[in-house]
Amino acid sequence: MISFEHVQRTRLVFGPGTINKIGTLARELGFRRTLIVADDGMEAAGHTATVLSALAGEGIESSPWSSFTANPDSKMVEHGRDFASKLDVDSVIGLGGGSSMDCAKAINIVLTNGGAIKDYWGHNKVARPMLPMIGVPATTGTGSEAQSYALISDAETHTKMAIGDDKAAFAVAILDPEVARTQPLSVRAIAGYDAISHAVETLVTTKRNGMSDAFSREAWRRMNASFATILTAPDDINAIAEMQLGAWFAGCAIEASMLGATHALANPLTAFYGVPHGQAIAVMLPHVVAWNAQREYAEFSSDLPARLRDLAQAAQLKSNLSQLGVARERLSAMADAAAQQWTGRFNPRPFGAEAALELYQCAY
Repeated sequence: MISFEHVQRTRLVFGPGTINKIGTLARELGFRRTLIVADDGMEAAGHTATVLSALAGEGIESSPWSSFTANPDSKMVEHGRDFASKLDVDSVIGLGGGSSMDCAKAINIVLTNGGAIKDYWGHNKVARPMLPMIGVPATTGTGSEAQSYALISDAETHTKMAIGDDKAAFAVAILDPEVARTQPLSVRAIAGYDAISHAVETLVTTKRNGMSDAFSREAWRRMNASFATILTAPDDINAIAEMQLGAWFAGCAIEASMLGATHALANPLTAFYGVPHGQAIAVMLPHVVAWNAQREYAEFSSDLPARLRDLAQAAQLKSNLSQLGVARERLSAMADAAAQQWTGRFNPRPFGAEAALELYQCAY
């Protein structure tokens, strides 16, 4: 029997058209002047305008900010803080993919607590209260809307920093399948596979518990059945909704259980070679599952590595490191970097530089 505590800090508002409720929800939370952290794609799709209009309808002033990329770094966070500090904002909205939501959390942390985002690398280092936040995911991917963690790169070293604090959870998460319908096919593939990996990794970590198990299983059930459909039938709103809820449940599983070696191995691929996170995950996950050899994986599939390869193929994702242009002579340096990643310590099989090198070699 495993003892655990669980607190669901985020209110979930789910369904088609729910983005239009954001004004009312923001007013209930006391928003008056809010920062909207939204990537350029949200403006192009019209979602930023929808949010601005809904907020204005409730008398809430809002200022959009989009000076960040798919892998937000510490300098971008500083830029966002400087932008927000001049506006005297009292609230934050994250609109878009995981980068938008992670950036929103990180800006909020340094805006309210000072210092640099690197000072908060780790868990529960935020001393003072943060501004209330709403998260609106536009991708069926990271599950950041369900978590109190943000992943921010160090602008100098490119190291991925996992920054978590109970105060960094969104007060409300709005899951609108109509918003997620506008995500490009390439984003569906990469973000969706990442979400699937969250269900798989959280199932077997050393921190898993009765609550995380329920989240992991429900996440897998929904996404295993709907992932291929959102790629071949991009307007299937029911499949999009299933993936969106699956990603949410997987995010809840991360909050309760954390991740494992796959994410530790994926981050250096992004730092060293700029490989998109979901693509890096697609290469490494089947190998980690086979290497861990945990009996719990059989709940998902009798041959889970094969099923994961099939899902990656359906998404037209590359299957090995050589296809990504990774140089074999750099595997050792990447393995050393992977061994320093925080998620590796929760892997069910002890994970270090030697294990990381073995797995990179298997994936080459």
